[in-house]
Amino acid sequence: MPALPTDSIWFAYVFLPLAIALARVLDVSIGTIRVILLGRGARLWAPVLGFVEILIWLMAISQIMQNLNNWICILAYAAGFAGGNFVGLLIENRLAMGLSMVRVVAPGSVSRLKRFLHKAGFGVTTLPASGARGAVEIVFTVVRRRQLPRVAEIIRRTNPRAFYTVEDVRAVSQLTFASLSRRRGMIGPRRLIPRRKGK
Repeated sequence: MPALPTDSIWFAYVFLPLAIALARVLDVSIGTIRVILLGRGARLWAPVLGFVEILIWLMAISQIMQNLNNWICILAYAAGFAGGNFVGLLIENRLAMGLSMVRVVAPGSVSRLKRFLHKAGFGVTTLPASGARGAVEIVFTVVRRRQLPRVAEIIRRTNPRAFYTVEDVRAVSQLTFASLSRRRGMIGPRRLIPRRKGK
């Protein structure tokens, strides 16, 4: 198939805008992940991604500067920027990078919650406290982000009235991670915690 001439209508109003939009999606996605990695102290990967990001951006902006009278290219540039933010967040959520601290505030005893968190391989720290409706206990645990659904399931099943928050953690000095359940003979919360009657 012969290549399209650069002065053709198809090149100027179809292929070039698509190339600019895709370049923007790619470089903004990389930039989103780079910023997240910087916040988590990734000193190696953040500069590498920054190099690739700016290289792609320079190629995209050079085409824009050469085609300032082409409004479709300008719209494609803006659309690529918006799409890149969306794609970058999807990738980051899929990778679930980094650590999170889960803080649980529960009324009454949290012994059952602590027991099942320990069985699942999570380190737990508890503190007594006082809430608006009386005594409560605060439970802290630091986990990998990809383990958050598992921890949330344990909390919901062992103490449905508990209130919990999740915060990002940049670094920790010591940490007990829950390893893969199959390797240590553990099982996930759906089997580990029996369902109550009526559920």
